[in-house]
This record gives sequence, structure tokens and C-alpha cells, in this order.
Amino acid sequence: MKQSYFYLKMKEHKLKVPYTGKERRVRILLPKDYEKDTDRSYPVVYFHDGQNVFYSKESFIGYSWKIIPAIKRNPDISRMIVVAIDNDGMGRMNEYAAWKFQESPIPEQQFGGKGVEYAEFVMEVVKPFIDETYRTKADCQHTAMIGSSLGGNITQFIGLEYQDQIGCLGVFSSANWLHQEAFNRYIECQKLSPDQRIFIYVGTEEADDTDKTLMDGNIKQAYIDSSLCYYHDLIAGGVHLDNLVLKVQSGAIHSEIPWSENLPDCLRFFAEKW
Repeated sequence: MKQSYFYLKMKEHKLKVPYTGKERRVRILLPKDYEKDTDRSYPVVYFHDGQNVFYSKESFIGYSWKIIPAIKRNPDISRMIVVAIDNDGMGRMNEYAAWKFQESPIPEQQFGGKGVEYAEFVMEVVKPFIDETYRTKADCQHTAMIGSSLGGNITQFIGLEYQDQIGCLGVFSSANWLHQEAFNRYIECQKLSPDQRIFIYVGTEEADDTDKTLMDGNIKQAYIDSSLCYYHDLIAGGVHLDNLVLKVQSGAIHSEIPWSENLPDCLRFFAEKW
């Protein structure tokens, strides 16, 4: 390891969410020597569920994406700016779903439909602020987005809706089975970019207690089928195979533990074209 790569700096901002009127925490991890090497600009990786990105003590399950160790232990990966956007707590399931989910046997579990507004917040408030405030490579090729579970759903949606601005997607354990038919109709109507690079990950033991309240049947298989369907749709839409990675990991559960383990490979895949 290169000891000189160990020192990173974090910034924090509060940005107003137009549709709630409330402020949202957005944290930025800057690469080493950012303030010294003032002539250099960097790719940007946006994460949803920002509370789970940096520190296990504030992560939902007590285990984070461990992005800082990933950067420190893999100095071969291009330096980047990491942007972590906090979720809205109880409003998370509404924001991360572009379509309403109304098929739950439990009325209280009906949610979704705020994904379009959240996408606009990310792309019309957060991204412009980051590009204006920091030395970013703001073009499509050097802009990436990563999300898991419902965060994977909204990553898929934003990645399609803003293909001209986002060149790399990391879709981990997408719960797209929640609105599979709506998403299928949506992606079939899109003209896909053949150059968008997409890393798709799913485990064979996905499912948590919340999932069991939302769907009857084999939820583990639903996660796998949803990822396979997305992969197939991307190929059918003309995305080059060289720009796609699909990893199905045997025995992996629905948590940040396997996601963090596979994060370096995802970042490395993005960086091949950086």
C-alpha cells in the first residue's frame, strides 16, 4: 500500500430539498492532496443512503460500505470525489421508488412515487452544487452513481432518466421486483446509451424482514430474477457487453457486508474508462 494515499478529507453541506423544504446532509470525501494539487480535477461517485457509506457506527445495520478503507487499500483505483446523500429516514421508501407500490397485503406498507422528485433534487440541486464547489470532471463519463436495495432501484431510474449526465452505475441488490412491470415498461421506451458502464450485483440469499411483508413467495429468487431481467433489458437495448458486469454471489445476504466487499471491483470497473 502507498502510505501517502491514506489521508483523505471530508466536507459536509446541508442542501435544501425543494419538495420538502427541509435540509438534507450531503457529505463529500475528497482525495488526498486535493487542496494542494489545485490543477487537478476528479471523477465523482454519488451514493444514496449516505448514512451507510462512511462509518459503521451510523449505518442502519451497524456495518458501512467502508468506502474509506476501500480507497486506502486499493491505490490502483483512480482518485475520485465521493458524494454521500443522506436518505430521508421514514421517507426513504417513498423517495427511492419512482412508482407507487400498492400490492402489499398490509395497507401501511403502500409507498413510493416520489422518485422523480428525488431524482430532480440529486441532478438539479446536488450535482450542480458539487460541480460548482469542487474541482470535478463533470462530464457523463466521469460521473458515477451507486445504490443498494431501494437505493439500487433509484440508481437504475436516475441512470436511465439522466443517461446524458451519468456514465457509470453500481446497482447492488436492487429491489426492482417491487415495481418490476412498471420498470420494464419504462426501460423498453428508452433509447439506451451503449457506452454507459453498469455493475450489477446480487446475492443468492437476499431478503430481509421488511421484504416478507411486501411479497408472498420466493423473495430470494425475486432479487435474482430482477437483476437478471435488468441485465437482459440492457443488452436488448444495445448496451455493449464490455460495459456490463453481472455478479451473482452464492450465499450472500442483503447487507452492506457483501456490498462493501464488492465495492472495489465496482469502482475499478468504472475507473477503466477514467
